[in-house]
Amino acid sequence: MVYIHKMNLRRIDLNLLVVLDTLLDEVHVTRAAQRLSLSQPAMSNALARCREVFGDPLLVKAGSGMRLTVKAQSLRQPLKNALRGLDTVFEPEQPALATLRARIRIGMADGLLTSVAAPIQRELQVHAPGISLIYLPWRGGSQMLHQLAQDDMDIAVSVIPSPDASIRRQELVTEHYQVAMRKGHPAADSFNLDTWLAYPHVVVSPRGDPRGALDDVLVHLGRERQIGLVLPSFVTAIQVVARTDLIAMVPSRSLVDEDKERFAIFEPPVPMETFPLHIAWHERSDNNPAVQHVCMLLKQCIC
Repeated sequence: MVYIHKMNLRRIDLNLLVVLDTLLDEVHVTRAAQRLSLSQPAMSNALARCREVFGDPLLVKAGSGMRLTVKAQSLRQPLKNALRGLDTVFEPEQPALATLRARIRIGMADGLLTSVAAPIQRELQVHAPGISLIYLPWRGGSQMLHQLAQDDMDIAVSVIPSPDASIRRQELVTEHYQVAMRKGHPAADSFNLDTWLAYPHVVVSPRGDPRGALDDVLVHLGRERQIGLVLPSFVTAIQVVARTDLIAMVPSRSLVDEDKERFAIFEPPVPMETFPLHIAWHERSDNNPAVQHVCMLLKQCIC
């Protein structure tokens, strides 16, 4: 067992133990310095401090190299055991997934939810059956930031504006728009800007706003479109498009594999900017194993 006098323990930096562990492994000041990305003078200074703490030279010259003293040899395994113990203190073992009990509230657009809900549920029911999910309506990135801050939501997946320091935000993918119309639609045979604009469009907006980024692009081209329907849901929009001559422009991940069989799908005939899709949570959930596990599953499904 490593024994350090209490007075010494009060005045040493615990990082010094990491340095000593590396020195005892390498038995070489320069190699130890390189391994820890320290300068050689800094490593030599650390060795001098270790010698003072333990009252022993620890490393001594032996021919063209160095060797460990008897004291240093006796410290090797106890020191490694002590460092493993410190790792356990600062990075405690996570509870087993099967033992977790939690309800996680997730906000995301329903179009994306269509493709992720089933695979995530299958994974949870096998490995973490005590985690239940509550999916909340998508209200746009700014509103979802507010919900995270107010503890009304645990995880948000959307285009999230730059948050304050209390929100953790990660970019998942770069998303793009696609145009969808029913198979057999009159515009599908010769799809171009003119045929696209010859039919009314369905717009998805949680706030009921009929104007979007596409309309600004069309203005610059001296064109405009007819809005036939405004809906709050991508899933509903896709169902309506399948049964009418309405045309929708939706994020590509709103279209699942089955949709590709029943829709004619095209890239927009005007330049549309791509956009990032983010996942975000509040810092209060940094060490919440249930929230972090669901975040991991969402990343795996979306990326």
